[in-house]
Amino acid sequence: MARFIFVTGGVVSSLGKGIASASLGALLQARGYKVLLRKLEPYLNVDPGTMNPFQHGEVFVTDDGAETDLDLGHYERFTGVNSTRYDAVSTGRIYSDVLAKERRGDYLGATVQIIPHITDAIKAAILKNSETADFVICEIGGTVGDIEGLPFLEAIRQLRNDVGYRNSLYIHLTLVPFIPTAGELKTKPTQHSVQELQSKGIQPDILLCRSDRPIGAEERRKLALFCNVKPECVIEALDVSTVYQVPISYHQQGLDEEVCKHFALEAKTPPDLTIWEQIVDIVNRPEGDVTIGVVGKYTCLVDAYKSLHQALIHGGIANKVHVNIEWIDAEELENGSKALLVERLSPLHGILIPGGFGVRGTTGMMLAIEYAREHKIPLFGICFGMQLSVLEALRNIGKHKEANSTEFGPTSMPAVGLMTEWAKGDVVLKYFPGGDLGGTMRLGTYACQLSRDSKAYDIYSNAHISERHRHRYEVNTAYVKELENTGLYIVGKTEDGVLPEVVERKDHPWFIGVQFHPELKSRPFKPHPLFISFIKAALNQNRLF
Repeated sequence: MARFIFVTGGVVSSLGKGIASASLGALLQARGYKVLLRKLEPYLNVDPGTMNPFQHGEVFVTDDGAETDLDLGHYERFTGVNSTRYDAVSTGRIYSDVLAKERRGDYLGATVQIIPHITDAIKAAILKNSETADFVICEIGGTVGDIEGLPFLEAIRQLRNDVGYRNSLYIHLTLVPFIPTAGELKTKPTQHSVQELQSKGIQPDILLCRSDRPIGAEERRKLALFCNVKPECVIEALDVSTVYQVPISYHQQGLDEEVCKHFALEAKTPPDLTIWEQIVDIVNRPEGDVTIGVVGKYTCLVDAYKSLHQALIHGGIANKVHVNIEWIDAEELENGSKALLVERLSPLHGILIPGGFGVRGTTGMMLAIEYAREHKIPLFGICFGMQLSVLEALRNIGKHKEANSTEFGPTSMPAVGLMTEWAKGDVVLKYFPGGDLGGTMRLGTYACQLSRDSKAYDIYSNAHISERHRHRYEVNTAYVKELENTGLYIVGKTEDGVLPEVVERKDHPWFIGVQFHPELKSRPFKPHPLFISFIKAALNQNRLF
C-alpha cells in the first residue's frame, strides 16, 4: 500500500510548496523508493487551459494531453516521473464529475453535499492509480485559511483516518520572516498558520520554515513548543543559489530522515545526491556564459515561461555555461525605433521566440526573427515562434505581404490556419469553432518524422521523435514551395506526413522552428537535445564577438 504525504502552505503564497514537494520526491527516490506527485488546486476552473498567463503562469502539458499547473513541471524536472491527467485535480474538475454523477442519478436520490460527496471524490482522486507507488506526495494549492481550500483539507483529514497514522504524513510550509526594525525572526505567523490548520483537524508532523537566514535554536524551540511538533521536525527552508540545491539543503536539514522515521522505514539504499551536487557545482561555477533573448508576450511574468526558463538553464548545464536571459517585451520592439531594436538585440548570442496566442506583439516578434536571420544569430522558434518564422520568411523574403495567420483575421494567403480535425493514433479529433475552448487544442504527445538530411536529425540522432504539443493553428502545407523558395524548409512532419512539425534554414548557422514544446520534456539531469544544441550555437556566437 502506498504511503501518503500531504504538503500544505501557510502565511503567504509562493513560498515554494511545489519545489518542496518535488525535492522531497527526489530525496525519497535517492533512498530507493518509487514516488508519485499530485497537485490539488482549489480554483473552480476545470484546468488552467483557459487562464490568462499573467494570472496563473504557464500551462504545463502532460504526455496524455492534460493542461495542468506549472508545479507539475517541477515534479517532472526533479524526479523524471512523467505526470498524467490524474495528477492534477482542481475544484472545478471535482465538482464537474460530482454534478455529472448527480445528473445521471448515480447518487440514487440522495442530497448531494460537500461532505461526503465532494470530499469522497477528492479522496478517490488522491488514491487513483496509486497502488504501484511507495509514496504519493500531494501538494494542496493556496494557503491555509482560503475558503475554497476547505474541502481539500477536510478530505486529507479524513484520509488519515482511512489509511492510518503510519501511512500518512502532514508537512506544513510556512514563513518565518525577519523584521529589520526588531532585528529578529518572528515565529508568530507560523504559530497562527498552524493554529488555523489545527482548527481544521490537521496537526502537522513536520514544519518547513522558509527564511532568508538561519533559524536559531530558541526560535526552533518556540516553534516546536507552540506548534506541537518535535524539535527535530522543525526544518529550515533557507534561500539557496539555485532551486536544484533544494534537495541537498533539505537532506542536510534531515527532512528525508524524519519522513522515513515517521513511516518506520529504513533507506533501501544510502541516499546518493551526486547528480544534484554536480548540477549545483556547474550552476555555481560555470566555465563561461551566453546571453539569450526571449522575445515574447508575457515577459513581465517569468512564471509564464517557467519550463522554458528552466530548459535554457538545462542547456547551459549541459554546456557548462551560465545562461543570462534577457526577457524582451515584443511590443517594446514593435513600438520602438530601429535604434532600440539594435540596442536590445545586437548584444544577444541567441534569440528565442516562445509560444503565445493572439496578434498582440507579433510584429515585434517578427522583427526579432528578421534580425536574427539577417545577422546570423541563432534563432529558436517554439510553437507560435515557428509560425511567425514562416510568416516572416514569406513576407520579407518571398514578398508575399498578404501572408498571415487566420488567428489574426481574414487573409487571402492563410500560411497558418485553424486546425479543426487531426489524428492522434487511430482516433480522429475535431474542434468546432464557437464551441468550448478548454481542452480542445492539439494537446499532449505526438510522433514526428525528421528528414535525415536535416540539422534537427543530427541534434536528435533519431528520425523518429515524440514531443508534447499545445496549439490550435498549423502551418499550411499548400505554401510549401513558396516557403522553400525563401530558404526555409519543412524537415519534420507528423507520422501521417500531414502536419509540419519542424522547419529550419539551410543558409543559417542555427535557425530552427518547432511546432511542439520541447521545454516540457527537459530535465536538469537530462537536458533536451534542442536546448543543448541551441546553447552550444549561442556559445559559438559568443566566441565570434
